[in-house]
Amino acid sequence: MTVPPPTAPTPDDVHPKDVHPKDPHPAPGPDTRHEDGEGDGEQERTQEARAAQRELFAHTPGFILGSASSFGGSLVGGAQHGVSGGEVAGDVFMGGKTEIHHHGSAASAAYASGEIPRRHLDDLDAVFVESPAYAAALDRLREERVLVLAGAHATGRHAAALMLLHRLGVPAVHALSPETSPAALSAPLTAPGGHVLRDLPLSRNRPLRDTHLHAARDQLKKVDGYLVVTVEKSPFVLGATAAVWQPPEASAVVRAYVSRHRAHDADDLLALAPVRDFLARGHHQPAEAAEFAKELAGFDGGEAATARLAEFGQAAVEQQCREWLSDPESTLRDKAFLISLAVFDRAPYVLAAELADKLFVHFQRLQHPEEPPEIPVFGLAAETRLARARAEGEVRNEATEWGSVPQFTAFFRKENTPRALLTEVWTGHPSARPALIAWLKELARDGRPVVRTRAAAATAMLALADLPSAVALLIDGWAVSKTFGPRVTAANTLTLAQLLDAPVVLRLLTQWCTDAHWARRWTAIRAFGLLAPLRPHLASTALSALATRARADNSSPAEAANLIESTALLLSVGLRRGEMLSELVRLLHHDTPAVRALALGAFVRACDNAEEGALVEWYADIGMYQTDSARDLATLWRTALGDRSHTRGALNALHTWVYVAERRPDAAQALELLLPALVVTADDHKRLSHELRTLRGRDGGPRPPLADRLLTTLRPTVPMP
Repeated sequence: MTVPPPTAPTPDDVHPKDVHPKDPHPAPGPDTRHEDGEGDGEQERTQEARAAQRELFAHTPGFILGSASSFGGSLVGGAQHGVSGGEVAGDVFMGGKTEIHHHGSAASAAYASGEIPRRHLDDLDAVFVESPAYAAALDRLREERVLVLAGAHATGRHAAALMLLHRLGVPAVHALSPETSPAALSAPLTAPGGHVLRDLPLSRNRPLRDTHLHAARDQLKKVDGYLVVTVEKSPFVLGATAAVWQPPEASAVVRAYVSRHRAHDADDLLALAPVRDFLARGHHQPAEAAEFAKELAGFDGGEAATARLAEFGQAAVEQQCREWLSDPESTLRDKAFLISLAVFDRAPYVLAAELADKLFVHFQRLQHPEEPPEIPVFGLAAETRLARARAEGEVRNEATEWGSVPQFTAFFRKENTPRALLTEVWTGHPSARPALIAWLKELARDGRPVVRTRAAAATAMLALADLPSAVALLIDGWAVSKTFGPRVTAANTLTLAQLLDAPVVLRLLTQWCTDAHWARRWTAIRAFGLLAPLRPHLASTALSALATRARADNSSPAEAANLIESTALLLSVGLRRGEMLSELVRLLHHDTPAVRALALGAFVRACDNAEEGALVEWYADIGMYQTDSARDLATLWRTALGDRSHTRGALNALHTWVYVAERRPDAAQALELLLPALVVTADDHKRLSHELRTLRGRDGGPRPPLADRLLTTLRPTVPMP
């Protein structure tokens, strides 16, 4: 098949294919702009921030999002108390992940806990490696009953916490809800035995004080219990002594596992050359060392098993990628498929194959500009192509706008291959850049959300390898686009680049928030909103940057709407919602009207959401039991209802809360407690009474019976004039 020569290129910012008829969240259609070139706002609302956020989460490769894909994940600050000096090290955790889900009434949700299976603890105990400081930590826990372990993310501190409790000989170990606040630390400690609170989030507004630990210790004495809290390093521990948590050596992890499963020949296995090479490279996280140990324990002495050991690890993956791209016997089409599979790893195989041929065309035009590109109509079978790429495929259910459908999904055997391969082609083969850039721009204009998102993810990996080039050649061009789609791609790219810990991305976003070009400001504002739910500790930084932009008070309607939507996303950060409510209340007193409007607009937008995990559900589960959060939320509701610019929106959001309360008894209870706090004046009473009396069902049906119950709660907190 001969590919016709390209027509004159269409600029990224006015490409007509930004809209796709099957796209559930289409980019804007024909562009309508002000005289300064900025959209008039209609485009900007074609895909609201929440929808863009869902699209990003749905299609980003899992190894980028990792644990951060859950709102309010563990990537937050923490601290330690209970071990005076010394270090605790030596954690080995083998086997699957234990998940404990809690369901119950609103009253118990904040303090939910579940018993960790005994078998899980026994399996962990069999391979746990102690350190010299471990015995001292165990003695301290036995004496003080409360111990806090602090250390870096993914260093195995949770497994160490489990073993400290297990080796005390407690009858059971209970996992506490991660939503437990420092002030409520003692509340769930009602059962005898061990308790573990994993990754307690701390902040300036939510510190861990010695008084919290004293209260927990007193409660534990009453029930004969013990508590270990794991946290990341943080300055928000007041009046407590911190100790350092260090991960175990990879060699100890490997030896412990192999000695348990292959005791008769453990020394011979550990002496194998691939094992020595793996351990010599160092810097392996416990989980990576554990996976290598499993591979080693299954070693049968064969050539294939030896090859698997030799291929294990990042260095082997990087060498393999170099060999793939530099192999003179490999065709351009083979290399294009490898690169495409790196972008579409764990996505439908047909995407990787289809778009690999488009990259092949770009490569052909680059290497042989005088010849028309040709793509063979038929070629190798999918299984053969994947085998050559050291990849596999399996049928999995893929989410679509119509529901789940089975798709043949392809993926590299080694999870770190996509990043290594894209890094190698970007930095090791700069002559290929023009073709790769043209291809990524083409993907960013595709009508399929998964393709656009993967283009952003791939560019984020390129930014990790060479940020200045990625910004100059791809990201900035998308960011200054006059249409919606490319700017979303730029925001997604910068969000994912920060998740990959690319350098200076936060500084770039902060500068772009006040950039002279309106589109760069738009891109940075959206990126901050997307980033905070994935990195909760950045929520305050994001809000500060967004408020700084609002303070300029010269935003167009489209930019102001983007500011509000992006700020509203900050209220989806589960572990930081209380802190964000407090910050929004603070902004109500700002001397700039635009900042006050931002706070109220974002709050109303966040409230007018009935999706799973929305603010109303958080308030019913957690917020109404937290005095500060309940007070701040009532203040924001009361202010929004009384502000003429936001009254209608706030009332509509209140309708949403009532509709949610119809199906959730705990939300109904929360509303019954909230509404009286919103009635201070006669106007407040009149406004809310009228809304509840005239409220119709969600689909225009009869008035909800719940409205009558809520009417009876409308009593002013102070005498009305």
